[in-house]
Amino acid sequence: MKKIFITIPWFLPAFRAGGPIQSVANLVKEFNEDVEYYIFCSNKDLDQSTLSNISTNTWTNYNSYTKIWYSAGRNILNDLKAEINKTRPDVLYIIGIYDWHFNITPLLFCKVPKKILSVRGMLHPGAVSQKRLKKKLFLHLFKILRLHRSIYFHATDNNEVEHIQKHFGTAAKICIAGNFPARIEILPLPKKEAGKLRLVSIALISPMKNILLALEALQNLQESIRYEIYGPIKDENYFENCITQIKKLPSNVSVYIKGEISPVKIKMALSDAHVFILPSKSENFGHAIYEALSAGRPVITSHFTPWNNLETSHAGINVNIEETTIAKAITHFAQMSNEELLDWSKGAADYARAVIDIGKIGNEYRQMFAL
Repeated sequence: MKKIFITIPWFLPAFRAGGPIQSVANLVKEFNEDVEYYIFCSNKDLDQSTLSNISTNTWTNYNSYTKIWYSAGRNILNDLKAEINKTRPDVLYIIGIYDWHFNITPLLFCKVPKKILSVRGMLHPGAVSQKRLKKKLFLHLFKILRLHRSIYFHATDNNEVEHIQKHFGTAAKICIAGNFPARIEILPLPKKEAGKLRLVSIALISPMKNILLALEALQNLQESIRYEIYGPIKDENYFENCITQIKKLPSNVSVYIKGEISPVKIKMALSDAHVFILPSKSENFGHAIYEALSAGRPVITSHFTPWNNLETSHAGINVNIEETTIAKAITHFAQMSNEELLDWSKGAADYARAVIDIGKIGNEYRQMFAL
């Protein structure tokens, strides 16, 4: 039985059932044969509110092969070192780069046979451009301390390999293992009339997801649009800009801010929509995008996700990150008849099932973790 110790940085919300750390949740769900997981994270949610009904600074059973340690923020360094020494894991699997306690500390002070750093899209040019100074300092610190020479990097695809090599050189040791997706069955479409469209987004409300740009693209459309936006607010100023833009929209466009959504209600949100939209600046995977495709919802997204060449498969449209092409894509779907949209719905579901090979992904993790 291999022991895998996972650290999740404070700037990501705490791991929990139904929480937004989708890539880790899917890993634990799909890859659990001959594995024990120990997940060390903060006790805070995305908005930095403390999770309720949890025990802190002790191990909590998540399932029969997974334990979670919710750190209350006191003595993080000592607790992390002590628990790694006690559990004696075979693999230390570190999520992210830009946190001292959860990323740098375990690399510096913890002795484990194999250390793997999962960059999770954080080296993508679009991601690095956000809070650029802080990130440049962390990357410089990595190189000064030579941390990159004694660890393995986890990349989810060849593009991420290039991002890692750009910052840490071609000698960096890199393992490639894709993300396990959460797949939704094909959902019936609501009836579609030409000239009308129901859009939905499920995402963090932050500049990276480009919700504001999607709202700006609705400004001059003539069609009747209903747009529902689900997700927690990560950036309050950005959210206020979104609200300001919503107030400027014409009467034929209705926008509804629905707030954070639990995983059990995602099907309902997708069921009410014709098309999913998320013109992200970058996505390491884009779990919400994949879930929408698997449910048979065509997607409008950027070229900076793993989900490209959508239009050739009638699965959606990849757009440039600018208002005009997004507006054109929305209009394209708004003008469709019900029969046309049904064809694109089938294309989205077929695309989702064709691009993912669960067995192949499992073998990649097996190799990365040396199982």
